[in-house]
Amino acid sequence: MSSRIEQIIEEIEEYVDSCKYQPLSTTKIVVNKEEMEELLRELRLKTPEEIKRYQKIISNKDAILEDAQAKADAMIAEAQAKAQELVTEHEVMQRAYAQANETINSANKQAQDILDNATQDANNIRLSAITYTDDMMASIQNVITTTLDDAGVKYKTFMDALSACSDVITSNRRELAPQTAQAAAISNSQNMMDEDELDDLGENE
Repeated sequence: MSSRIEQIIEEIEEYVDSCKYQPLSTTKIVVNKEEMEELLRELRLKTPEEIKRYQKIISNKDAILEDAQAKADAMIAEAQAKAQELVTEHEVMQRAYAQANETINSANKQAQDILDNATQDANNIRLSAITYTDDMMASIQNVITTTLDDAGVKYKTFMDALSACSDVITSNRRELAPQTAQAAAISNSQNMMDEDELDDLGENE
């Protein structure tokens, strides 16, 4: 609820706003002197009363604040005492929880380290096995390639030798062909003569 001083000030402001400006001016106004003086006179009369009322309110306010502060301090002290009791009662349990959590965290870390190391070792072994197998297969491939190359060279050499022998035999046969034919003719002629002699002997008997 607003005080009478505030109401008078609002009335003065409203009165000033309702006044007309002087001719050729936008800042100066024409006021009713008696009406303005009446408002100011009432304002002067009410001011001491309002000041006393506010002083009383302030005094009461200070007392209320002091009482509230005392009650608040007492409540805070009581709450702190209860909290300290609870902390004392649960201190051992809190330490146990902390130690248990630390043990669990340490175990989890050790387990993770073991798993990570095992995974790393497995990957290294797998990589080594793959590398070793690839090296062995490369060596075998080199041996097979070398063997095939050597066999190819030896086979070609062998075939060339056989071909050369065949050519020599063919040439020799060509050279012997006339003599062979002559020998065959003589042999046939001799056989025929022998048969005639046998026939003659048979007839004489």
